[in-house]
Amino acid sequence: MPQLSPTPARTMASRVRSIFSGSVGNLVEWYDWYVYSAFALYFAPAFFPKGNLTAQLLNSAAIFAVGFLMRPLGGWLMGIYADRAGRKAALLASVLLMCGGSLLIALTPSYQQIGVAAPVLLVVARLLQGLSVGGEYGTSATYLSEMADQRNRGFFSSFQYVTLIAGQLLALLVQLGLQQLLTPAEMYAWGWRVPFGVGAVAALVALYLRRSMEETDQFTRRTAATPTQRPNQMRLLLRHPREILTVVGLTLGGTVVFYTFTTYVQKFLVNTTGFSKGQATLVSFGALGVAMLLQPLLGAISDRVGRRPVLLFFGVGATLLTVPLLRALGQAPGPGVAFGLLLVALTVVSGYTSINAVVKAELFPTEIRALGVGLPYALTVAIFGGSAEYIALLAKDHGVEEWFYWYVTACAAFSLLVYLRMPDTRTTSRLREEEPAAH
Repeated sequence: MPQLSPTPARTMASRVRSIFSGSVGNLVEWYDWYVYSAFALYFAPAFFPKGNLTAQLLNSAAIFAVGFLMRPLGGWLMGIYADRAGRKAALLASVLLMCGGSLLIALTPSYQQIGVAAPVLLVVARLLQGLSVGGEYGTSATYLSEMADQRNRGFFSSFQYVTLIAGQLLALLVQLGLQQLLTPAEMYAWGWRVPFGVGAVAALVALYLRRSMEETDQFTRRTAATPTQRPNQMRLLLRHPREILTVVGLTLGGTVVFYTFTTYVQKFLVNTTGFSKGQATLVSFGALGVAMLLQPLLGAISDRVGRRPVLLFFGVGATLLTVPLLRALGQAPGPGVAFGLLLVALTVVSGYTSINAVVKAELFPTEIRALGVGLPYALTVAIFGGSAEYIALLAKDHGVEEWFYWYVTACAAFSLLVYLRMPDTRTTSRLREEEPAAH
């Protein structure tokens, strides 16, 4: 192996600039992802034949699910690309795909104008977005973890979920703003196109910012050490079955609980608690806003006490509190009480969201890190996260809603068992081994 010159120590300012550029792109991608579900009520009639609104919404929901199914493919393809061409190159490709998907939705003519080509183009757009989001998670988690210094890796990596939640909040905020500015008729006619146009433009801004990002030291050194080698990443990944299963296990409970208390909870507050749609949106918006601020705090705590105690906080809390919290939310007498209960739930969830990215990145070596983080995660989310809302609604439709509460609890308990058995990645981190001596 050739002798490498020491990598010069990266300044904190350069780290922060690169982390900011990467995080802004992550925010835009998740805004574009969530804005689809936020505005489905308005754009569904434009893409499908006139008739029953419920049927139109089911069609749009089916296409939303197609996006979920594309996420594992995105995690695989973009993970391999990130491990071969670099984290920066993959992040640029990811945001470009999302820009194309959003622009396509914004500009596609209605079903009345071009017939069946309209829903076909909607599917194509959602495929692009699914590929983008599937690749974004693993590559972004890898980039932030590698770019951060050893002492503050949990803190900086937590900004992945800061921006993920911020994207969801921004989609809700745009929806609330347009509902105030436009009439319902205008929203159905053309107003729904605005948020997708905004997303496409924002993606171009993110693309510009990401062009100025620096490549991570770990990837640069690995490329310099093996300039001509092109190993088969899938073969290398399969040499780490324990790490793959750990990613699946720690993600399973986290993604089910996360989607329950972030995406599904708005429908739950309307269908079960009896709140108006406006009340449910405001309760969710407020609680998510506070939860967003908790991410760096818990990430910083993990840098001091270790990753495992923070994961155990989530695992124990979600296992013991999910059933009583959902029962109490279902009977909440008003928005204030619901906000408090939801905030407790999201505080517990933050034990997972704040550090799950860095934990996964710390499990794998540089040459397969993006693929190792992204692919098992995307598969688990597609199967369990993507189905959480459907299972919840199915249980309610059959009059056994509490079965879903226990299903979420069982998923959390499964992940808790993984947390109890796994090592603390802060001290066993592959990233720690790769830090240059100058740091």
